[in-house]
Amino acid sequence: MNTRSHASIAVVALALLAGCQSTNRSSVPIPKDQASTPLIARSILFGNPERAAPQISPDGAHLAWLADKDGVLNVWVAPIGDLAAAKPVTNDTTRGVRSFQWAYDNKTILYPQDKDGDENWHIHATDVTTMATRDLTPIDGIQGRILAVSHRIPADILVQINDRDKSLHDVYRVHLASGERTLVLKNEGFVSFVVDDDYHIRFGSKMTPAGGMDFYQLTGNDWSLFTSVPADDALTTSPMGFDKSGQTLYLIDSRGRNTSAVVAHDLKSGTQKVIASSSKADVSDAMVHPTENTIQAVTTNYDREERQILDPSIKPDMDLLARLHPGDFDISSRTLDDQHWIVTYVVDDGPVRYYHYDRANRNAKFLFTNRSKLENLPLAPMHPVVIKARDGLNLVSYLTLPVWTDQDRNGRPDHGPVPMVLLVHGGPWARDTWGYNGTHQWLSNRGYAVLSVNFRSSTGLGKQFVNAGNKEWAAAMHNDLLDAVDWAVRKNIADRNKIAIMGGSYGGYATLVGLTYTPDRFACGVDIVGPSNLLTLLQSIPEYWKPMMDMFTTRVGDPRTEEGKLLLRERSPLTYANRIRKPLLIGQGANDPRVKQAESDQIVKAMKEQKIPVVYVLYPDEGHGFARPQNRTSFNAVTEAFLAKHLGGRFEPIGDDFKGSSIQIPEGRDQIPGLPPA
Repeated sequence: MNTRSHASIAVVALALLAGCQSTNRSSVPIPKDQASTPLIARSILFGNPERAAPQISPDGAHLAWLADKDGVLNVWVAPIGDLAAAKPVTNDTTRGVRSFQWAYDNKTILYPQDKDGDENWHIHATDVTTMATRDLTPIDGIQGRILAVSHRIPADILVQINDRDKSLHDVYRVHLASGERTLVLKNEGFVSFVVDDDYHIRFGSKMTPAGGMDFYQLTGNDWSLFTSVPADDALTTSPMGFDKSGQTLYLIDSRGRNTSAVVAHDLKSGTQKVIASSSKADVSDAMVHPTENTIQAVTTNYDREERQILDPSIKPDMDLLARLHPGDFDISSRTLDDQHWIVTYVVDDGPVRYYHYDRANRNAKFLFTNRSKLENLPLAPMHPVVIKARDGLNLVSYLTLPVWTDQDRNGRPDHGPVPMVLLVHGGPWARDTWGYNGTHQWLSNRGYAVLSVNFRSSTGLGKQFVNAGNKEWAAAMHNDLLDAVDWAVRKNIADRNKIAIMGGSYGGYATLVGLTYTPDRFACGVDIVGPSNLLTLLQSIPEYWKPMMDMFTTRVGDPRTEEGKLLLRERSPLTYANRIRKPLLIGQGANDPRVKQAESDQIVKAMKEQKIPVVYVLYPDEGHGFARPQNRTSFNAVTEAFLAKHLGGRFEPIGDDFKGSSIQIPEGRDQIPGLPPA
């Protein structure tokens, strides 16, 4: 099964083991008041991590991780027993390497890179023995994707490239050493493919006009319909891969149930068996044996992660690791013989910690944390809360309070309500989860409660919940956010007159909705790469998203019909820009292929025409979000001053946080206190 776990960065202290270098978080005193609480520098919270995302090579000989090289994230590699001998093997000098994986030849690091956020990813291969890097997809204007790596064919990988047709990705086999590329399959309209360990393409999926998904099976050169997934199940049903024999297909499947389960489908007999499920949440992750392809454990996440162990042979290991530290842990990397694991621990009030676990000796060795400067700082806990929406839906949410206001850590301010930031996630087909969150820690350290809400359309909580958001942009989805704000006010958490709304992508759209549809509910808003006009958003999607257009028309609105256009205009903040009465800060990447710069430009233009003040921050070398740490830090510096002006929290001076950033402020520079001269 070509599914290698790329777990979130996270790990914790093994107090029972020798050489365990951890801080006991309970020993960090809770400050008694704001004055005694240190102002945590933005550079500590948002600069590049010191070391992160370690992965062990398939043969167990080397460890690779992301770390800073001359201010840019690159991949470093060291012998597994001598981390001090680490050397950088990649040499990115601009955006940094943000994800990578080992190839099964044990000497090649694979990683994607785009140009200034345009998401035209090229797949690069670095030989860790020679430090030579090769672009495996050296074609201008294309987007490359890694489709599969396999231990059975370690010298080659499968990639997808949209060189022939920008809307479709053909499948190629690439030889790692030479870069030689061979066409495997010409894509005739498929959204995705399922491949076995021998690089045989077995299945392909196509979107239906109703927003569902049809899966086709490839036999020889002929495709035949294998199964159809209705639109209601399309976001909660997908193939995972095959067992070792290739005769059992594992699926995440919500058909016939509300939450998705792991189902084994026997391709010879056609019989199906449910392997694991939960009544509360979808299966979100699976632990798969590296060569046998058996599913050993699955994870679900309602408000916290829960794991089901399916393979008795790993239970002693998982039990040992679960006892070593509070928080959530993942097996983020494994050797091919499954004897060595890299374990990642996440807590809500401290850095991510990484360990090397030797299964034979039942021994875990501490490797490093991602941000050691967080160790002795008074960080705030994240409280899972479930808020009832007006129509009865349960909204799984997460609340963080200024640490000095929550002495007993019960999730309620000790001395009455405080200013609050409603932090809205993107997607919207994504979700917020429990764990360390740099934005929560930053804003709470400045004196704000922070509330993140899984509104309807959020994933992981069952198909009824995700489908309840269909065509409810700026309607029931927004009402969920308002209901959460009302809850925070009723619980004496938030000062109703000092609540900001903030988010990126869909969260940016939600910010614009908040200030246009409900102009008196929020004191101010921060929109990061959010669409202002749903019609122009869908009319300008990237070519390679067009095979998925029917999903957007089903769940957002149809820009191809008059009725759909009317709905999209009605749900667009741009339509109501003249209603904005509260301060607004907009951040945009000039090269964003998803939410084009025009989305921000047009609402800024409309506000200027109405003589409504706005602060507009633009980055010419960014796309859908801000990847370069200098740009993240500069935008957060502006945001912090903006929030302090309108909510009254404390702030770190902007100082030299624009250094090295490409920041431009075309509008509203005079509205941000403490900005350096233009």
